[in-house]
Amino acid sequence: MRQFFGMSQQGELKEAVRGLSRPELIMLFSNAEKFETHVAELESLFPEVPSIGCIGMSYDTKVVEKGVGVIAFYDGVSVAANVLEQVSVMPVKYIDRLEKDMKYINGSQNDTICIDFCSGNDACVLTTIYSVLKHRNISLVGGTGDAGRISANGKVYEDAVAYALVKNKNGRVKAYKENIYHQMKNYRFIASKTDKANYVIGALNGQPARQVYQDILHISEQDITTQTFKNPFGKLNGDDVCIISIKEVKGDALTCFRQVNDSDVLILLELGDYRAIVRNTIRQIQQDFPQVSAVFSVNCLFRYLLFNQNHYMQEYLEDMSLLGSHAGFVGYGEHYNNRFVNQSMTCVVFE
Repeated sequence: MRQFFGMSQQGELKEAVRGLSRPELIMLFSNAEKFETHVAELESLFPEVPSIGCIGMSYDTKVVEKGVGVIAFYDGVSVAANVLEQVSVMPVKYIDRLEKDMKYINGSQNDTICIDFCSGNDACVLTTIYSVLKHRNISLVGGTGDAGRISANGKVYEDAVAYALVKNKNGRVKAYKENIYHQMKNYRFIASKTDKANYVIGALNGQPARQVYQDILHISEQDITTQTFKNPFGKLNGDDVCIISIKEVKGDALTCFRQVNDSDVLILLELGDYRAIVRNTIRQIQQDFPQVSAVFSVNCLFRYLLFNQNHYMQEYLEDMSLLGSHAGFVGYGEHYNNRFVNQSMTCVVFE
């Protein structure tokens, strides 16, 4: 298979798709003002081609911040694209769509990936989707778009998740997740006074969550929402760590980008040598795949902001391009199989 990336910093879709021929899946990354227009225009240019889309930044060796980007797969993939609606209430109501698409694709762990773009309620969505994918051990990579809207096959939806099942006819696929953080000292907390619906942590080890975070890191209240770039929380998940970003301060509580429950065990994380970690990821992929057709990745908004602050984003994209055709988008939360994570990179590699 092969991957196409096109962009227009001015938001002109026809410029972004120039040179695209016979796509088998199109992924659209637009801006809030032109999203509906771009979705309709894309469908008129490529009628009946499976497509999914969301609002957000995209990239290959450069970042498209406010224009429009298009990533397409072609020449050797089978695709089924669809949508699950009412994700804040009952996404399982539409699960038969995914089950039918799974039968149509007839994929396996080694050759098929599910890519999804979600408008919200990610944890519930991933549990629902993975209840079907797990029967064939098919991995999932995706993320949350901006402004609560996604698209699938030429239509715009709110409160929904768009997905594409992609089967590589000529080789393997494999999903990866990259974590640039490690545990800070031996800090461990029991969360309490949580508000699951609003992702609020009220207390850590019985003390106000805001005060605990400030006292450990010796920062002001105003610095908390940027300090999370360097020191997010982590939730242990077996041998893995699920990163939890802080969104804002709410009195003595902390509002996060991911749900935390009473009695959850959290740790404090600190930023590692992200340049070395990225190089290790690239080396691992090269070892696993001597021949790479394409890499599609999702980078967290907070990673993007951190890399920009440290003047590393352009270097990062150039490093990733060493793998071959690399493209992706900046999400507001990343999906990896049945897990909703923050401040991470997830990607799928096609042989």
